[in-house]
Amino acid sequence: MPANPKHLTASKWQRFAKISAGFLGGYLVAITFHMALCYWFNHVNIIITSTFTGFILWATLLVLAFLAKNGWKVWGIYLLISLAFSGLIYVSKLYFPIS
Repeated sequence: MPANPKHLTASKWQRFAKISAGFLGGYLVAITFHMALCYWFNHVNIIITSTFTGFILWATLLVLAFLAKNGWKVWGIYLLISLAFSGLIYVSKLYFPIS
């Protein structure tokens, strides 16, 4: 049974934004999150567990990108979150350098 067209995204740009935000933006958020955790906890344990939790986080962010109405807002949110985690990584490098 085909999907009801009223629930599908009509714009090709919105579809592209949702797909790219889900795949690339979700991956960027998942990776920066785990990198930020490496400076606060034992980095060996975080790297080992990130193989599983990174996939779970990425898959969740992928689904959330498709639930939104506007794909460009999702991109903005994912970039802001990644920027926040990157700032946390920068500050953490100053105070907790990994030896």
